[in-house]
Amino acid sequence: MLLNRTERSFPRVIIIGGGFGGVEVARKLKDKEVEVVLIDRNNFHTFQPLMYQVATGTLADDAISFPIRKMFKSQQNFRFRMAEVLRIDNENKEVHTSVGTYDYDYLVIATGATSNFFGNAEVEKYSLPMKSIKEALNIRSYVLQNLEEAVLRKNISDRERYLNFVVVGGGPTGVELSGAIAEIQLHMLKKDYPELSENEMKVYLVEGTGKILGALSEKSSRDAERYLKELGVKVMLNTQVTGYDGNTITFNNGESIPTKTVIWGAGVKGQFPEGIHADYIERGNRIRTNGQCQVEGFEGIYAIGDVSAMITEDTPRGLPGVAPAAQQQGKYVAQHIMNIISGKPNEESFKYFDKGSMATVGRNRAVVDMGKIHMKGFIAWLTWMFVHLVSIFGFRNKVITFVNWSIKFLTKNSGIRLIINRYNRPLPVSNEEKEEKVK
Repeated sequence: MLLNRTERSFPRVIIIGGGFGGVEVARKLKDKEVEVVLIDRNNFHTFQPLMYQVATGTLADDAISFPIRKMFKSQQNFRFRMAEVLRIDNENKEVHTSVGTYDYDYLVIATGATSNFFGNAEVEKYSLPMKSIKEALNIRSYVLQNLEEAVLRKNISDRERYLNFVVVGGGPTGVELSGAIAEIQLHMLKKDYPELSENEMKVYLVEGTGKILGALSEKSSRDAERYLKELGVKVMLNTQVTGYDGNTITFNNGESIPTKTVIWGAGVKGQFPEGIHADYIERGNRIRTNGQCQVEGFEGIYAIGDVSAMITEDTPRGLPGVAPAAQQQGKYVAQHIMNIISGKPNEESFKYFDKGSMATVGRNRAVVDMGKIHMKGFIAWLTWMFVHLVSIFGFRNKVITFVNWSIKFLTKNSGIRLIINRYNRPLPVSNEEKEEKVK
């Protein structure tokens, strides 16, 4: 049971969301004179930077997931509730959830982001996003399902739609995912599917701007593009998606690709419960905050991570949607709350320290930017692996991930190529049905 405010000895801090930012707030409040309540629809934390490896079968889903309750088993002032948050009532300082209503003294919204389809309902219906473990497993199943379907078709022309894989979005997720799918083509296709030819399978990476990895340096962008092309990925720059009917994806330049598989990583938007007025919502459905991570217009409410828009002179477009930014905000907010409780001044605004950016493009290929230092190739790949390995929660997960990576490095042919839960995508509309709708 959670006590109401009249019965509690200490102020209550409710955190909505068990991602990097939310977890960091809770950790930094350990042994402090506050009651910490974390609410999430899932009972586990997901290490999202490695989600693409679940989608392509390198890692199992539990290798990048860690139980929230286990994470905080030694934190006496911590409580967890698995629930959907329905509404925030700031006037009464209450959070309404699917399992009850909880009052708060301080509230941290760390609900993260979901896929942004920019209003294209057709693309949203038929493409595959990758913002959760479930969606990553859907991709893994569907890629394998299409390979199985391709085997059943005798004519090359009939197999084409099943063997064309299109990844939309040239950020780290799109680059890493398209590189991983290309490695399936190079190292696994002929061994598992001798009926198919390597040349039949094609991987496309579609980016709306003139470069991939737009947040990284020009050197990293060029190197990553070269690595992708070495793997056989067809990189399409300055290309916007105009439609996708489940069978064919079309672009603004008039080109099209017949495909059953479009993986969407072109944009994100914030997701949060009701209760935040539209006047405080910025572009990308993010909540506007001041320089101290507080939601403008609300007392005692903070927003951090992908769901926040800290618009300042230094960050006119907000902070980057990366784990270090969310973690640093989480640490800052925890200290900010404790300063308020203890009566200390809170004059210093949040400052993001950029530790660098990196992306991997398959075996022995990666790019790393750390200040003025630029690394590429094998050294960058080792750096990328080390940073991600030490960042994963749980000793077991670290060991499992390291073992899987080692086996894959030695054999080039490891992976979890299992269709446990078949993904049933919405059926494409036939030409006759399209004509009927036009009438």
